[in-house]
Amino acid sequence: MTTFPIAPILASLRRHRMTTALLILQVSFTCAIVANIAAMTTKRVDQMHPTSGLREDGLLVIGSTSTRKSGFLQQARTDIEALRTVPGVASATAVDALPMNNDSWTNGVRTASMTDDEASKHEASMFTGFPGVIETLGLDLVAGRDFVASEYTPTRIAEGYIGTNQASAVIVSEALARDLWPGAQALGQVLYVSTRPLRVVGVVRQLLAPVLQGSQKDAMTLLLPLMPDNGNLSYAIRARPGQAESVLALARARLEAVDSERVIPHARTYRELRQDYFRRDVTMIGLLVAAALGLLFVTALGIGGLASFWVQQRYRQIGIRRAIGATRAQIRLHFQLENALIVGAGVVVGSLLAVGFNVLLMHFYEVDALPLGWLPATALALWMLGQLSVYSAAFRASHVPPVVAIRSA
Repeated sequence: MTTFPIAPILASLRRHRMTTALLILQVSFTCAIVANIAAMTTKRVDQMHPTSGLREDGLLVIGSTSTRKSGFLQQARTDIEALRTVPGVASATAVDALPMNNDSWTNGVRTASMTDDEASKHEASMFTGFPGVIETLGLDLVAGRDFVASEYTPTRIAEGYIGTNQASAVIVSEALARDLWPGAQALGQVLYVSTRPLRVVGVVRQLLAPVLQGSQKDAMTLLLPLMPDNGNLSYAIRARPGQAESVLALARARLEAVDSERVIPHARTYRELRQDYFRRDVTMIGLLVAAALGLLFVTALGIGGLASFWVQQRYRQIGIRRAIGATRAQIRLHFQLENALIVGAGVVVGSLLAVGFNVLLMHFYEVDALPLGWLPATALALWMLGQLSVYSAAFRASHVPPVVAIRSA
């Protein structure tokens, strides 16, 4: 088997410097952009599947906005009792927020031993609710206990919010416990929200924040025994297995029967709430993927079009080579190797551009560093795309009849 000479290919490319340079430039920019899009998309997809800490199967959420001016606490109690009588309901409660529902309340937390400087670095998302939160949400209580009835208090009295000023107990997430007391037992410890001391009576394995930041702060959460006393509530309902759909319809009807003046902005499963939270991310991922596919398609058209043009230009030369003994495989290999050299040069330059683009994105948009593994992956994908794009033209070139090619000269 004879080796295939590279010199004639390089000589041919030198005769078409401008066209070759433009194609290399196109491949380079495609490589740089696609590598960054692939990395950003993968990162965003990973962020769309966090562990909420809830037992999501059978968990329903109904929003309620009261049109009343007062009596919210009693109204919520009445609603909860009514929901618990709905057939198929295992438990029900009312909460001010849920993981990934955007109703965020955050505050600085600290331990007695922390200086003001250290305390400023610790922040937690705070959840409040009526009795039954642990059971209804399906939180995994790994240490300690749930709140007892005597520990619950309204979030406000008359028109003045009391916040945490009346609370005495708190349940924290494992992540917050490790953050505040690294290497120590959290149960029984005291933490401070503002100046109020709260004793840790329980630890849950995970409870994700209502608003995600894509950092460790998402898991820094705590639950307070404060009963929300306002007109905007979310009713959390635990349906018995296989009865979620029927319970959702019945529960909504029951709330409307209790107070027909209320506004119910949504009634859905928790999984639907989660999907709605990431709706913008899904749209953004779709746009990024569409942009990447568009670039790849245009690049493939450029490679294929240029290869077809060069086949037409070299019609006579192909015929001569076939007449003096070149095989179809050698003709096809000529065009495929020519494309491999062009695309290879493009992906080398493109890899450098990809790193440069990523540095700019990190500086202006706080994007994560580009994993280096994406560079060879993108290069290989573009090289394969180039080979596929040129194959049709190379195949046609290899099937040019020698006599016809010579006569056309």
